[in-house]
Amino acid sequence: MKYTLRQLEVFLAVAHFDNITRAADSLSMSQSAASGALRDLEDQFDIQLFDRAGKRLKINELGRLLRPRAEALLERAQSLELEMAQHQVVGQLKIGATMTIGNYLAMGLIARYLDEQPKAKLDLQVANTSAIVARLINFDLDIGLVEGEIQHPDLEVVPWRQDQLEVFCAPDHPLAGKQQLSDTDLLSASWILREQGSGTRQAFDWALHGLLSGLNVLLELEHAESIKRAVAEGLGIGCLSSIALRESFELGTLVPLRVAGRDFSRQLYLVINRHKYRSAGIERWIELCHQT
Repeated sequence: MKYTLRQLEVFLAVAHFDNITRAADSLSMSQSAASGALRDLEDQFDIQLFDRAGKRLKINELGRLLRPRAEALLERAQSLELEMAQHQVVGQLKIGATMTIGNYLAMGLIARYLDEQPKAKLDLQVANTSAIVARLINFDLDIGLVEGEIQHPDLEVVPWRQDQLEVFCAPDHPLAGKQQLSDTDLLSASWILREQGSGTRQAFDWALHGLLSGLNVLLELEHAESIKRAVAEGLGIGCLSSIALRESFELGTLVPLRVAGRDFSRQLYLVINRHKYRSAGIERWIELCHQT
């Protein structure tokens, strides 16, 4: 065999960081050793995997073609090493979740997973849909749980569960007493919404198609709790997942608003890179999601 797993580790680290020094640091290697390993890999096959511009290395077309296969091969090797060393089939799992899922649903799944696999290590990263997609494409995450629609050739998107957005306001807001809101009401209100790039905002924009250009969006915030607080203070009305609003509705600090002729239903999804090696941990996580 003309290449080593260490050479593949260097190749993937450089592809991630675009820099040989940072790649070497991530692998606890010297810069010269990392440079030598990458050079040997390229020389052995008479290829070039990166375009070089000063100290920056940018993966080229051949490197992008080989990267998913190198990633899968290295993950299989790491999985085998873990099984032989620890006599277990589940190792570290890197999960990405969008805000609503990460804050209100993911912990229940994590608790069930760790109950079955107490020695497993889980890394949960919470961000909006566009950020989770970027990390999945770059192999920085094993699996994603997202709220937004995704179309990318490298990603497999699997329907997970249904969700419903709710328009809401403070109990003393002028619209709180209306039986249902018309388009005129929606256009006259001030809105506190999630930021562009989030799955919640994507679903909201679809639901209010035809009205978006006339909406008065007062604030765009990243976190559901901040939106709920702003709406409770009377700054405007909001729209979030019913999952995030359940407790506030029960306490009466916020109230739901009925909207005529608008569909606020949406789908939540499991997302995984098509080129990702599906370890036993990934497969079990997917099973738990479908069971919940």
